[in-house]
Amino acid sequence: MKASIKLLVALNVLAFALIGCGDKDEAIMEEHHDEHAEFVKLNIESVKQIKLETETVSLQPFTGYLVIPAKVITNQDNEAQVGSLVQGRVHEVLVKVGDYVKVGQILMYVEGLEIGEIKADYLKSKAHYDYCKADFERHKLLLEQNIGSKEMYYTAEAEYKKAYAEFKAEEKKIQSIDLADVEVMDAKSDEDYTFGALPIKAPINGIVVERNVVIGQLVDATTNAFKVINTNSVWVDGQVYEKDLAKINQKTSAVFTSVTYQNEKFEGRVISIGQTIDEQTRAITVRGEFKNSNSKLKPNMFGELKIPIGEYSEAILIPNEALVREAGQEYVFVQISDATTPESDQTFEKRIVITGTKVDSRIEIKEGLFEGEKVVSKGVFYLKSEMKKDEIEGDEH
Repeated sequence: MKASIKLLVALNVLAFALIGCGDKDEAIMEEHHDEHAEFVKLNIESVKQIKLETETVSLQPFTGYLVIPAKVITNQDNEAQVGSLVQGRVHEVLVKVGDYVKVGQILMYVEGLEIGEIKADYLKSKAHYDYCKADFERHKLLLEQNIGSKEMYYTAEAEYKKAYAEFKAEEKKIQSIDLADVEVMDAKSDEDYTFGALPIKAPINGIVVERNVVIGQLVDATTNAFKVINTNSVWVDGQVYEKDLAKINQKTSAVFTSVTYQNEKFEGRVISIGQTIDEQTRAITVRGEFKNSNSKLKPNMFGELKIPIGEYSEAILIPNEALVREAGQEYVFVQISDATTPESDQTFEKRIVITGTKVDSRIEIKEGLFEGEKVVSKGVFYLKSEMKKDEIEGDEH
């Protein structure tokens, strides 16, 4: 009976031992499977055939960029709407869309009764002022010589001051319609003095981009006859999401790139950051100013605005082609030393990483790589394929 009990205990111990070995073997197989899923081994010939290249990881000077969609617009400081401040009809148009004009160049002439009246009132006030000034100076001289009357002097002085005030009022009126007094006074005939034609002039240097008048058209102060812009300097507006706003320095530089000029970068600076956030897009406008002396940048041209962030810092940067994005993960292949691998073979580890900002053809690695490690820069696709093949073979076994 005792022998039977001992035999039963021995069998139970053996059974538990066998079960334990089975679990251990299964764990070993799982570990072996994971090894196949995380590592790729290649012989030296394969490395040469696929032209695999590695790059030693190191900290590099880092200025990341916040890249946002942007649009070129006119610099409003160099834009002008041109029209007549008095009512009249267009008598003559001297420019067309696309013409380059200079400050003071005449764009058109407008005729009207009001213009003639303004000129006539100015001339009358000027003549009256000149007479009163001469009369006052004459009485002043007589008084200084003790042969004049103080009463006549004071009367002449009062008339002179009154005439001066009236003349200055009419002069301001002439200037307000952009007509210089010298243009009125240099008339060559009596008809020219009161001719009701007003020259409309360009207020800035630039290109005529709009013409909204024709001969005979009635215009007034509400009519925008021409639009003139100077594109030597343009603005570029981009939209930044609320979450990225704190990254931007209002006094920072900026770079604009366009599909039209893919290999050219335009350098400028951020001049303003909007004060309100759009309720629907949760974005805010950032404006940059760019010199455009060659007129390559055109209003309404689309592109990308690159605003530097993280200036004057260091980071680990790797080539974009070294990074693999798959199933919501980002990873790279790192060459490692393996004591079990023959010298003629090389082992590469799949390493999950966390990325940061893109910088041209490179990308910042925040976590997952360390200085001195070798990351695969070329041949990544082949390693990925080999890793997948090992996974499939592991599943079959």
